[in-house]
Amino acid sequence: MAKRSVLDRYTASQKYIVARGKSLTMPADPFKVKLSSKEVYGVVVDIPMSPTVLATMVCYINGAANLYFNLGGEFLNAASRYRGVAQAAFDFVKNASSLLDCCKKTTQFDMPTAGKNFVYFLTKSGVYKTEITPNAIPADDENRRKINFFTQRVMGELRTAQLKDKAAGIGTGSVVLESN
Repeated sequence: MAKRSVLDRYTASQKYIVARGKSLTMPADPFKVKLSSKEVYGVVVDIPMSPTVLATMVCYINGAANLYFNLGGEFLNAASRYRGVAQAAFDFVKNASSLLDCCKKTTQFDMPTAGKNFVYFLTKSGVYKTEITPNAIPADDENRRKINFFTQRVMGELRTAQLKDKAAGIGTGSVVLESN
């Protein structure tokens, strides 16, 4: 098997493509909250986890947080079981409106190559995107550091939820979030 380049796109299952697409195009209406046109109601973060695994973390204004994996795994509904997940997701989305100045409006939703996280903010006036290079966080601007902080906080809560589910014998059908 040929070695995979960091510039190669990730292999993705149909299930993942559909879930990611729905997340990126979710309208604000179902959340039943009054929002200004540039107020963020959802955040979608593509996170390369290894040369073959890409995770997409989705958070909404209601505290929902889900993970979808490029090969079809998922970790869903943890916010309904664990307050920490819901609070971290809510805090991320609620604070995201103040972080839009490091983003550009977009209608293109490419998947990242290794080494870059793509962050999308959903607003009534459209989707805004920025890129984060995790290895360059200390040198990055303050807003990107804040985005990284909130991303890591939600991911940490999701990992804790997954471990609690495992200990309780709750099957999630998800890819394990352990790093090697």
